[in-house]
Amino acid sequence: MPLYTSQTLKIYNSLSGEKETFVPINEGNIGMYVCGPTVYSNVHLGNVRTFMSFDVIFRYLLHLEYKVRYVRNITDVGHIVDDQEDGEDKIAKKARIEQLEPMEVVQRYTIDFHDILKAFNFLPPSIEPTATGHIIEQIEIIKKIVDSGIGYEANGSVYFDVVKFNKTNHYGRLSGRNIEDMLANTRDLDGQTDKRNPQDFALWKKAEPQHIMRWPSPWSDGFPGWHLECTAMSTKYLGNHFDIHGGGMDLKFPHHECEIAQNEACTGQTPVNYWMHANMLTLNGKKMAKSTGNNILPREILTGENSILSKAFSASVARFFMLQAHYRSILDFSDDAIVAAEKGYKRLMEALDTLKNLNSSTTSSLAIEDWRQTCYDAMNDDFNSPILIANLFEGVRYINLINDNKETVTATDLAILTTTMQAFVFDVLGLEDEKIADSNTDKLEGTVNMLIAMRNQARADKNFALSDQIRDQLIVLGIQLKDGKEGTTFSV
Repeated sequence: MPLYTSQTLKIYNSLSGEKETFVPINEGNIGMYVCGPTVYSNVHLGNVRTFMSFDVIFRYLLHLEYKVRYVRNITDVGHIVDDQEDGEDKIAKKARIEQLEPMEVVQRYTIDFHDILKAFNFLPPSIEPTATGHIIEQIEIIKKIVDSGIGYEANGSVYFDVVKFNKTNHYGRLSGRNIEDMLANTRDLDGQTDKRNPQDFALWKKAEPQHIMRWPSPWSDGFPGWHLECTAMSTKYLGNHFDIHGGGMDLKFPHHECEIAQNEACTGQTPVNYWMHANMLTLNGKKMAKSTGNNILPREILTGENSILSKAFSASVARFFMLQAHYRSILDFSDDAIVAAEKGYKRLMEALDTLKNLNSSTTSSLAIEDWRQTCYDAMNDDFNSPILIANLFEGVRYINLINDNKETVTATDLAILTTTMQAFVFDVLGLEDEKIADSNTDKLEGTVNMLIAMRNQARADKNFALSDQIRDQLIVLGIQLKDGKEGTTFSV
């Protein structure tokens, strides 16, 4: 029997404001969609925290032996600066400032996003679609919404009529907002827009002559509204009704509220059973912002090239630090906090080393199976990683007591202790053992230095074909050689 049949998972549903017992639409199978990054700059540490939360959720669902289709999109068009309906697309603005093609901007920061997530040991999603790759699907959804009478065209743009939709549906249910209050608190339009109502949002925007990113449509040459892409991609790959939709708390309104409205107008049914939202990350007790200097990039944590932290920290230490807070809680990042996390992480890894050499006895003086269930109970309670970590340190205490001959375990219980610790530390939390990573780094350095020595000998022998071959094959592997006065060095 799959593991999920013996565990009762509860998920906090933003739609109901309560923890609910998780029941997938199709037994044993889960469809999960998470809003991905808008790739116009280096990935933000707060984004990493959000995606890490859903990485752990994905990992735990896989651990429970569910078959999971995890879709996380790349927003590469349609996201207007400051999330307003008028203005400049974030990617187009970056392209204009840096004098690049928009897709050069997209490529650069998509690579950065993937590199950072790989460094932090994220599992890749099942599907990672892009907004520009689904323009046709977005146009088809707009047609359906227009045909339903909820969408309307004005001067080449198409808008969603929130007031008309709200007559038969509830716009604001997810965020707890009331349409009448929203309208009352909005200034008069004064004829400055094509919208019928202030709360209406764009499904398609007509492109101004200077707008770089544009596609033909039945209404105009233009581009899709930001909210539309997630409706198009989630329903294409997960169906009109799927299990879990996640994202940052800041996306609850208007983005996710608009997604629900679009789905209901298009298909006549609510799209998602469980809405999940991860909370924000602060730095030294304040909101992170480039403008104030209270900001640090994920890569700067790993290199130590910043003015915030006392030294560099490994990705696993940073990951361990973030998972010490529940995904729905605000987490404050500081030097003191990550230093403390590093000590805890090392203590955990030392215990796992000790665990490899423990001896079993004929009897157990510890209730290992009960302890094992407490680990599952923590994750079954809305993926409560801090409680799981506390329970893992109870396991650390058990390991040290057994090692000091103060407690005993049978071979069966020792196997349960070992598999449970390893499963939750490595498979579910996604931590890595730094010592193994450091060992691999040393091996890489030794191998590359050996090839550098061979290349130097080839050059001394005037065998330039072999010298160039070594250099070029290393480049293919992502290793760049640099010849200088002090000799040849390399970078990965």
